[in-house]
Amino acid sequence: MGINISNFFNSKSKNHKMIDFQDLDHLDGLSISTISANLYNTKRDDLVMFYFREGANFASLYTKSKILSENIKWNLDQKSKKIFSLIVNTRNANSFTGEHGYKSMQRIAEAVSLELTKKQKQDENEPKIIKTKNIIFGCTGTIGEPFPVEKIISNIQELIKNVKYTQNKLIWMKAALGIMTTDTKPKMAMEECYIGKTLVRIYGIAKGSGMIHPNLATTLGYIFTDADLSNEILKKLLKKNIDSTFNAISCDGDTSTNDMVSIFSTGQAKHLKISSVNDKNLKDFDQSLNKVLLNLAKRVVADGEGASKFITIKINGAKTEIDAKKIAFSIGNSPLVKTAIAGEDPNWGRIVMAIGKSQASIKINKLAIKFGKINVVQDGKLYSSYNEVETAEYMKNSDIEINVIIGAGNKNFTAYTMDFTKKYIEINADYRS
Repeated sequence: MGINISNFFNSKSKNHKMIDFQDLDHLDGLSISTISANLYNTKRDDLVMFYFREGANFASLYTKSKILSENIKWNLDQKSKKIFSLIVNTRNANSFTGEHGYKSMQRIAEAVSLELTKKQKQDENEPKIIKTKNIIFGCTGTIGEPFPVEKIISNIQELIKNVKYTQNKLIWMKAALGIMTTDTKPKMAMEECYIGKTLVRIYGIAKGSGMIHPNLATTLGYIFTDADLSNEILKKLLKKNIDSTFNAISCDGDTSTNDMVSIFSTGQAKHLKISSVNDKNLKDFDQSLNKVLLNLAKRVVADGEGASKFITIKINGAKTEIDAKKIAFSIGNSPLVKTAIAGEDPNWGRIVMAIGKSQASIKINKLAIKFGKINVVQDGKLYSSYNEVETAEYMKNSDIEINVIIGAGNKNFTAYTMDFTKKYIEINADYRS
């Protein structure tokens, strides 16, 4: 099985470099297939199937945009408690495609359900009839272009024929590469934990590089676990952990029409029964899920379009958590802040500006700002021993941390973002070229 990684190694980012990839391995109850449906008119993988032979419990969170892609509409309309397949295509968002886009989902689901039902009869002792409502979709790419339904349907048989019942690091890499658009790096994360005394695995992949802002934006994130958890518990866990992870990142302040983060539970790990999200035996799983989500979210920001800096913004002492978020994203989404950081300019005045425009409650005489551990503002004025040369040297780091103390309360929030370089403009100016 060859691996199509031309879109990885031929990255447009001059800052592209390899990152450490975790060793995602086999997960009972999950099968994966990746192929090229020629959606890019090249041989890169652009169509990915996740197949659950026994079905999977699941939960999804979707974009808050008022304009939804047709695949999100399809997913919301399916009321099945079990999912047998998630199919993800890249190159085309299936957004603003109207009736044609929605019917394309119906046609693909019909083809997939038919072929997977045949596969069930071939491979399973107790074959199941898979229905269209058991199929959901992820779509990512350009908005408003006709959806390539014929190309996808013509490749469904090959996609299913190529299903691998046993995964390894290479197959996970192919899946992560297969859902990328302007990303320069595949994004994978994993954790192992315990429910009671039973070892449980949590694996995840994601894509996202631009059009990133809270409400999951252009983010696709897919989490897979062999735990046996109900749809209700999965939904509560996902909602609980999303605000500090995927909803704590922003690249450019834009929210996509296609964002989705989903978790699938194959139920193959034979642990004690969990009937409540508050069960103490779920604590380790809960914490591990947060780690996987945060790991993937950070990878999205680190791979932001044209990014040269990974920026952590810590807000402490806000009156409310809402205020803390407002301030964090006012700083993180400011083009003036982001370009100053790209230029390695310790222009702290732009941080002050962004705090002020947030309209959050602040105590000027208690306001403090640090770049890393360097005091910049203290008690509402420039720190008496502030050293511009030292701070400028700090700005040369690839990881930048901005710490702000508001002095209005005890609420905190941490956001993650990236800088704006000339490369960001080049990538988005050439996006459809």
